[in-house]
Amino acid sequence: MNATANMQTIKCVVVGDGAVGKTCLLISYTTNKFPSDYVPTVFDNYAVTVMIGGEPYTLGLFDTAGQEDYDRLRPLSYPQTDVFLVCFSIVNPASFENVKEKWVPEIMHHCPKTPFILVGTQSDLRNDQAVQEKLAKNKQRCVAPEQGDKLARELRAVKYVECSALTQRNLKAVFDEAIMAALDPPPPPKSSRKCRLL
Repeated sequence: MNATANMQTIKCVVVGDGAVGKTCLLISYTTNKFPSDYVPTVFDNYAVTVMIGGEPYTLGLFDTAGQEDYDRLRPLSYPQTDVFLVCFSIVNPASFENVKEKWVPEIMHHCPKTPFILVGTQSDLRNDQAVQEKLAKNKQRCVAPEQGDKLARELRAVKYVECSALTQRNLKAVFDEAIMAALDPPPPPKSSRKCRLL
């Protein structure tokens, strides 16, 4: 009997606005390098084997396209999801607003009991002078860590994690948190936590 037969699979789906760095996050995590040249709209589904407590697990990573053109197709990847990563860019306040306005309502509609991690991407740009000036011109500023924490609590995310796909700072932590949330989700209402399309 081969070992893969009893290996548990964790399905992790990544959602968020277009251009917030979801695909870079996945490519950087799975290949250990930042995609410098071409970044596809959607990263092909990818499986990585992770060891947790001495047990091997398959982490299935599913990228989604944030653009509105994909609003009807996107939920097709939601069934059987164990955990979601809801992403926004810390240098894009509109993407932060959309977490509350669009992304969490969307996943809650399809998968009301599936845990999610709130992820602030592009944290390496927080202290970038050019980025700050561009935001200031529109009377905006970077999303502060406290704002992320507050929104995570408000929306009942398992956790808020900031990361950088470029420097890989906290990148592994994002996926570690996702795995932990999938394996030990917060106490659910009395029914299955896997997402199903009704």
